[in-house]
This record gives sequence, structure tokens and C-alpha cells, in this order.
Amino acid sequence: MRDIIFKRLLSICCILILLISAGMIYSLVSGSLSAFGQYGFFQFIGSTEWDPHPDRETYGALSFIVGTLLTSFLALIFCIPFSLPVALFTGEFFKGKRIATFISSIIDLLAGIPSIVYGLWGFYTFRPLIIEMGVNAQGFGILTSSIILAIMIIPYASSLSGEFISMVPNELKEAAYSLGATRYEVIKSVTFPAAGSGVFASYILALGRALGETMAVTMLIGNTNNLPTSLADTGNTMASIIANQFGEADGLKLSSLIAIGLLLFLITAIINLIAKLIIKKLN
Repeated sequence: MRDIIFKRLLSICCILILLISAGMIYSLVSGSLSAFGQYGFFQFIGSTEWDPHPDRETYGALSFIVGTLLTSFLALIFCIPFSLPVALFTGEFFKGKRIATFISSIIDLLAGIPSIVYGLWGFYTFRPLIIEMGVNAQGFGILTSSIILAIMIIPYASSLSGEFISMVPNELKEAAYSLGATRYEVIKSVTFPAAGSGVFASYILALGRALGETMAVTMLIGNTNNLPTSLADTGNTMASIIANQFGEADGLKLSSLIAIGLLLFLITAIINLIAKLIIKKLN
């Protein structure tokens, strides 16, 4: 009897998740129909114009799509050289030691810090460094927001990667050591192949975190509607434009913002789908 009740509870939870997902998709699609009907789907995602003036109301999402992808993938590139050594430190070299436990606790603490705190730190501490380096006069832009995003996602990537690395069976490593393999060779030929799919998945989750980040990016990217062509340029992401303008939007502008939200949902879903296919091949 208890097994039946437990099974039904699990089934109800799964159905609720599906209903919530379907409701989200329905609300996004229905809310964005006006924008897609006015401009067309491909014209909307291919246009860089964003002019809310009542006499020449025109909206396009390309600038924000480019800004989102630039900041997120740059953040991931900046993240890997720092998060991977931390994962190896906690999950391989000092697995089970006090220092690894201490570092893991610090990483978990950093992962729990609200994004607004990272944004404030970036605004008052890191942005002046960008100005002193001469990247641009205001310190805002793609580079600034990407670096802060990288700092934000390092705890996620390093924590999850460290867990997967620590789960590699010791028997496999000991077998490699018995054959005369060095620590480097064991990591290269045993640890990474065994934990590779999990490590890759951790970076995809970190990328998803970067794609949807709002407050920190809004404070540092510059909030201009132009198409960024260099790291020094200011711009906007899909999340930041929604955060900045959703409260005062109505009519066609509101529908365009909802359409941007739908596009962000689709981009995230496509990236996750591609990642799952890659993970399936790695396994």
C-alpha cells in the first residue's frame, strides 16, 4: 500500500512539473504573438532596432541575443581555467582532507551570495580597474559584465566538477598507478574520461546560470541597445532589457519583451539539448 501511495505521489509531482512547464510556454507564446505577428519571427530576431518612440515604434532582438551569448560564453571561457584546478584540488589531490572540505565550504558560500552583491562589488571595485586599464571611459561593457559573470559561475562549476571527479572509483586509479602511471597520466587517462560527462554537465549548468543572470549584468553592461562589436562596447542582454523596461511596458513593447523572454527560453533549451547529446556520446 505504501509503495502504491509513494508511486502516485511521484506521478503527481511529475505531472505538476509538466503542467507548470506547459503553462510557462503557453504564457510566453501567447504574450509574444503580437510582436511576431507585427514583425515576423525571423525579422524580429534579425533586427537590431529598438525604438519605443510612439511615432516610430520598432523592436528587434538581435542586439540582445548577441549580448547574451557574448557575455555568457566569455564568462564560461574565463571560468574554466580557474574552476577546473579548484575541482582537481578538492576532488583529486586533496580528496577527503580538511583543506578540501574547507575550500568546498568556501565555494558553497560563494555560490550562495546574491547576484546583486556581485553587481555592487563589480560596480564599485572592479569597474574602476577597467577604467584605469583604459578599456573604456565608463568601465561598463561586455568585458566587465563577462568577468563578473565568470566570478559568479566559478563556484557552481568547480563545486559540481569536484563532486564528479571525487566519484571516480579508486580502483581505476590504483590500477593505473600499479602500471607505473604518473599522477598527470592518471588524471588525463583515467579521471577525466571517467568523470568527463559529469564535468561537462557542470559547465553547461554554469552556462545556464550565466545566460539567465539579470541584476549583476544590468549594473555593469551599460544598458545600451546597440549591437556590440567588441569587448569594450556597452550593450544589453535579453535578461537585462526585460528587467530594465518590463515595468513600464505595454502594448507592442510588452509583447516584444515577452518574445525576448521566449527566445531566451528557447536558446537555453537548445543549448541544454545539444549538451545532452554530447554527454550521451561521451558516455
